[in-house]
Amino acid sequence: MNKNQTADYHDTRVDVKVVLGGLWTTMLFVFAYVDIFGFWRADVINGALLKEVPGTAFEIDQPFLVLITVYILIPSLMVIVSLLAPAKTNRTTNIIASLIYAVSVGLSLVGETWIYYILGSIVEVILLLAIARTAWTWPTRSATATGAISTHGTRAVENQSHARL
Repeated sequence: MNKNQTADYHDTRVDVKVVLGGLWTTMLFVFAYVDIFGFWRADVINGALLKEVPGTAFEIDQPFLVLITVYILIPSLMVIVSLLAPAKTNRTTNIIASLIYAVSVGLSLVGETWIYYILGSIVEVILLLAIARTAWTWPTRSATATGAISTHGTRAVENQSHARL
């Protein structure tokens, strides 16, 4: 192949479970970094020192920290659920959890004025909606059985055309 020729790369399909696990992981990274960046804000630091969440009625105490831990454990565990749960359970759980979290992230924006937080939250919501859409459009067994998609996730037609080359 010379410099003027382009390679014809075979693009493989990624299993829906891996896509969901990757989306949850990415969402968690954005979630964590938005919160970490908050510690550069004086209102957040001062609120932490006063044991309160700024702009809310929440006191930072044992019950609050337990509830926040549970809140973050759910999407964290969704990574492994996405990779290991059976398809039907996986699909339903991903749709429900992602939509609930999308709403909760959206609600956290009420009254927010910091651009980094708004941007991060919008990206989180987009990722959560992508999770819901990916789970919603989960491939069915009938699509696989009709030969539209092979067991390796590539279209049967692609396999046939490559075989002739």
